[in-house]
Amino acid sequence: MTFFDLLQYSPLTFVTVCTVLGLVVGSFLNVVIHRLPKMMEREWAEQCAALTRKEDDAGPAPAPPYNLVIPRSACPGCGHLINAWENIPVISWLALRGRCAHCKAPISARYPLVEAITGVLSGFAAWHFGFGMAAGAALLMVWALVALTFIDFDTQLLPDDITLPLLWLGLLFNAGNTFTDLKSAVIGAVAGYLALWSVYWLFKLIMKKEGMGYGDFKLLAAIGAWFGWIVLPLVILLSSLVGAVVGIFLMILAKRGRNVPMPFGPYLAGGALVALFWGPPIMTAYLGL
Repeated sequence: MTFFDLLQYSPLTFVTVCTVLGLVVGSFLNVVIHRLPKMMEREWAEQCAALTRKEDDAGPAPAPPYNLVIPRSACPGCGHLINAWENIPVISWLALRGRCAHCKAPISARYPLVEAITGVLSGFAAWHFGFGMAAGAALLMVWALVALTFIDFDTQLLPDDITLPLLWLGLLFNAGNTFTDLKSAVIGAVAGYLALWSVYWLFKLIMKKEGMGYGDFKLLAAIGAWFGWIVLPLVILLSSLVGAVVGIFLMILAKRGRNVPMPFGPYLAGGALVALFWGPPIMTAYLGL
C-alpha cells in the first residue's frame, strides 16, 4: 500500500498528516502575518518615491531584499538567527519556555497560538470532509483566513495578495462543483462585493466618513465565490453580531472609544469558517423553517 493509499483509506492517518501539515503551515503563516504588511509598506514607499523623483535624480540606493524568505528569521532583541530546532511548531516555544535561546528575551505567545489554531483547524477540515478535493480546498481556505485574521488585527489591512487569489480559487474549485455550482459562485462573488460596497457608500454619505475598507469587500466577494450567494446573509449576520458584541465589550470593559477603528475582517473570516463547515445544514434548516 502506497502512502497515497494510506491517506485515502485511513481517516486517522489523513487527519494526523493534515494536522501536522497545518502546524508547519502555521509556522510559515507567522512569517506572512509579520512580513507581508511590511512588504506592502515598502512597495508603497517605493512607488511614492518614483512618482516624486525628478528625471535627473538617481534616487536612493536599492534597499536590501525583504520578502517571505529573505532575510532569515531572527530574534528582534539580539539578532540571533533562528535555527531549525528552534522553529519546530509549538514544541520549540514550549521547550524554550517562551524565550530566545540566546538573549532570553520573551517570545510572544501568539506564535505558537497561530500554529496551534492552524493545526487544529486543518485537522478538523480533514476529519470533516475526508480525503478528496473538498478537504484540499478547505485547507487552503483555512490557511488564508488565519493569515487575514491576524494581519487585519495588527494593521487593519486585508492584502490583495491573499484576498484576490482566494476569490479566483473559489471560482476555480467550484468549476467542478466542489462547494456549490459555478453560477452560484459567480453571483456570490459579485453580490458579496456589492453588498459591503453599498454599505460603505451609504455609511459615508450619512456619517461623512469611511466605515470599512475595500479589503472587506474583496474578502466577502471571495467568500461568495467559495460558497455561493445563498450563504452570504448567514456570513454577514454572524459577522455583524460577533463584531457588535466584541465592540460593545471593548467599549465597556476596555474603555475603548467609539471612534477607534475596529477590523471587520476577522469576523468575516469567522463567518466564512461557519459557512465552510456547517453552511449547508444551517441553510437547509433555515429554508425548512
